Amino acid sequence: MSTPGSCNVGASKSNDDDVCEVAGKLEKMKTSEDNEDEEDVSVCANCGKEGANNVCNKCKKATYCNAACKKKHRHKHKKDCEEHLRLAAERAAELHDEELFKEPPSQYGDCPICFLRLPTLHTGWRYQTCCGKVICGGCSYAPVYDNQGNKVDKHKCPFCRTPDPITEEEANERDKKRMEAGDPIAIYNIGRNYYSGLCGYKQDYKKALELWHRAGELGYANAYNNIGYCYNSGRGVEVDKGKAKQYYEVAAMGGDSTARHNLGNNEVRVGNYDRALKHSMIAVRGGDSDSLVIIKGIYSKGHATKEDYTKGLQLYQEYMTDIKSEQRDKAAAADEMHRYY
Repeated sequence: MSTPGSCNVGASKSNDDDVCEVAGKLEKMKTSEDNEDEEDVSVCANCGKEGANNVCNKCKKATYCNAACKKKHRHKHKKDCEEHLRLAAERAAELHDEELFKEPPSQYGDCPICFLRLPTLHTGWRYQTCCGKVICGGCSYAPVYDNQGNKVDKHKCPFCRTPDPITEEEANERDKKRMEAGDPIAIYNIGRNYYSGLCGYKQDYKKALELWHRAGELGYANAYNNIGYCYNSGRGVEVDKGKAKQYYEVAAMGGDSTARHNLGNNEVRVGNYDRALKHSMIAVRGGDSDSLVIIKGIYSKGHATKEDYTKGLQLYQEYMTDIKSEQRDKAAAADEMHRYY
């Protein structure tokens, strides 16, 4: 994406040309403003007196010596003020998209036992409330051995060897201890229990949202996706599509592929196929198979090329190669709860 000072001469007419035009105007305005700052920092834009310290409330660019001069000069400044605001908004949108469409970090990383990439599908991994580790379904299902190679009770954590909780109360107590330690996944899980009224928790949307906000602030992107869903569907809050989109974006930038899929799906609905394709490509790379369906749909409607669809297929295949293992296949074949793709 072009930036001030990086526009190529002779480039074909495209969105980059618009960016270059905006960047040029911003640079010109900035240079002009810098010169003004150097020569007459506090000169009133209306009467020319020095010592002005009353700035325009909207653009913060024009300076006046008092409110009377500001009011008198308003009609002359209006056009420049609107231009400043327009360019600032365009630049802010450009910077936002640069961040939004960056390659996001991995949400879960690798399994700490087999060191393979963890699946995106939630049934493909397990959160251990004893040690706070996220372990793939294959390692969770596989037999556990001691340091001498002897098989031990399989109802133990494969990472820290702590026995699995026997009762719901014991499991809840472990979650609470992890929450008190600031573990974002434990905080998220307890929020999910409040949301659905599971595991002995009374349904409380407000409490769920409070915990998901806390989990999100601690770095668990999936929590922001859930908050976005609440605003999108009116669960515990008033329906607000704008806020829903904002939370989906935060979650997507944090590496949540489901949130990225939601953004792509929303862009398809309003006909923004270029943005939908960008979101869907990132989501597919992160393991979201539903986004591959979106890419196929965009291609079938003529808004994407065959190369785009091929690239989507390749990205998903790369993801599958990263997560696939014989041990995970065995776990998935033995128990649907260990399905990982």
